[in-house]
Amino acid sequence: MSTRTQYQVVVCGGGVAALETAASLREHAGDRVALTLIAPEPEFVYRPLAPASAFGYPDPPRVPLDQIAAGVDATVIGDRVSWIDRSAGVVHTDAGAGVAYDALIVCVGATARVVYEHALTIDGRATGELDALIAGVQTGEVRRVAFVVHDRPSWPLPLYEAALMSATLAAEAGRTPELTIVTPESWPLEVFGEYAGRQMDALLAELGFDLFTCARAEVPDRHQVIVGRADRGMEQQPPRRRVDRVVALPELVGPHLRGLPCADHGFIPTDHYGRVRGEERVFAAGDATDFAVKHGGLAAQQADVVARGVAALAGAPVSPQPFRPKLEGLLLTGGVPRFLSARLVGGHAFGSEVLADWPRAPQPKIVAAHLNDLLDPRRAPPR
Repeated sequence: MSTRTQYQVVVCGGGVAALETAASLREHAGDRVALTLIAPEPEFVYRPLAPASAFGYPDPPRVPLDQIAAGVDATVIGDRVSWIDRSAGVVHTDAGAGVAYDALIVCVGATARVVYEHALTIDGRATGELDALIAGVQTGEVRRVAFVVHDRPSWPLPLYEAALMSATLAAEAGRTPELTIVTPESWPLEVFGEYAGRQMDALLAELGFDLFTCARAEVPDRHQVIVGRADRGMEQQPPRRRVDRVVALPELVGPHLRGLPCADHGFIPTDHYGRVRGEERVFAAGDATDFAVKHGGLAAQQADVVARGVAALAGAPVSPQPFRPKLEGLLLTGGVPRFLSARLVGGHAFGSEVLADWPRAPQPKIVAAHLNDLLDPRRAPPR
């Protein structure tokens, strides 16, 4: 049981970074720490699989947060963080509670904001609108679909998954819709590097996509996309494409959390050890941080780095290690999935790989050292 002699650690959030942090910290620090989770939602949803349910994949697993917390001997406070008093070492919640800490770990994630009001926005939830779109593609009622990537903070892989799975389901139904991708990237899924991008380019060409790279899109209404060059501004007469639907991703914005320093777009600035700028006992991990790439697997890696640092503060015999991001993603295609990976150094991808055979079993959507075991795996593997 928690006592005042234990190092009091408060983790804000109930998503991937928060749960991975809690599990990793318990492994490294044992009973040296008393863990408290402050999270507004009563359950954890495996969101990377949520949009895929519209394409015939099982619904994403949902696990009560109390159940997960019991596995790491943590107390759960069902509330949202309001502000942080760093001088007093207290987290204040919306309900008016004040929770004292010896170390604080902020994993509150980012907020999804619609970029194109006339597009169907994929934001990590299963929606009836997406179901209707796919049904229309299969019946032939929806013949022209544009998938649009923007240049603001986001994670582009779900959009490419939606595009690939749409093409696969259409082919299975004997349909040949006109599918278009518009992206400011030099290659599709450029975050994984040039090799992966060229592999994706070939796959999209094989499936009959019209691909516009180094391009910027405007969506004046739900039936029109205007394509301009991202590298030299809009052309004099940019191509206008008539479509039945437009599919896009939201942009991600930071939490703008009162009491913490703020970087561009409201994200929290951290160093290579996950410490919030200017702080020794305040850390952050996941999409809330100012690390440019927003991805569940990277959030889990950040969480493990932070957990080691906090465990060391609590007196555990571990050494902090810096964040060395390795990007690993499972790309659902509706057929054989692809496993993509790359090392990220200075914002650039190196050593990218694309494999048709998954190098691990089972096949999680988020590669994490502790999370998938913590959820007590009832995850739905790709078909």
